Amino acid sequence: MSLRFRAKEKEAKANPDDDDEKNQKKQRMVVDLGNGSEVIYFPRIIKMEDSWKFFDYLNNRIPWNRPTIRVFGRSCLQVACISTPRDTCYVASEGVTQLIYSGYRPHPYSWDDFPPLKDILDIVLKVLPGSRFNSLLLNRYKGGNDYVGWHADDEKLYGSTPEIASVSFGCERDFLLKIKPNRRTDDEPVSKRLKKKGNLDQHSFTLKHGSMLVMRGYTQRDWIHSVPRRAKAESTRINLTFRHVLQ
Repeated sequence: MSLRFRAKEKEAKANPDDDDEKNQKKQRMVVDLGNGSEVIYFPRIIKMEDSWKFFDYLNNRIPWNRPTIRVFGRSCLQVACISTPRDTCYVASEGVTQLIYSGYRPHPYSWDDFPPLKDILDIVLKVLPGSRFNSLLLNRYKGGNDYVGWHADDEKLYGSTPEIASVSFGCERDFLLKIKPNRRTDDEPVSKRLKKKGNLDQHSFTLKHGSMLVMRGYTQRDWIHSVPRRAKAESTRINLTFRHVLQ
């Protein structure tokens, strides 16, 4: 084997974009949380080079904002609050019910305002055929001190079994899930619970550049999730959470 061929072979192995795109999408991890809740993690749905193009566009072209939210009846800049310090932006289809969280009513931009978002949505729908999304909440974590605390996306406008597809760009961050205390299946024998694959009280995922994590079923009813502070996360992460608002 020639040195030139060896070098090319080594380069090919080091570059994941040389793999077949369909095979990349098939590399997924499905976690059955029990009681009709499920999480699916795709390590990559977008090629590395394209992921960085999307990251640069989102980081520089989205009108990011750190809104004022109410915590315990007081108003403060989000960056000073304990709950959710991060930049946000909201996109929704025409006629979608207005989103309100923590007393904050974000301005709904149109998909046409940022055409690359529609390109990302098309990729998501190819991976998740049959899914429907008409709104998008964008988050930007500018470093390890930006985070989102424990919560569930259980607003009534998403229905009882919402599907939320979360696409990540940039710095890898931990995504944690834990079951709500009042939702533990304590009525089942311990031995039976342990035999169920993935039926644990806590789960952790490392959300990589170009990856997607999907929460389905009763995950928002029975579980809470967070992106915690991480001192080693020195660079920016951008997260797109596609949702479907009931009309």
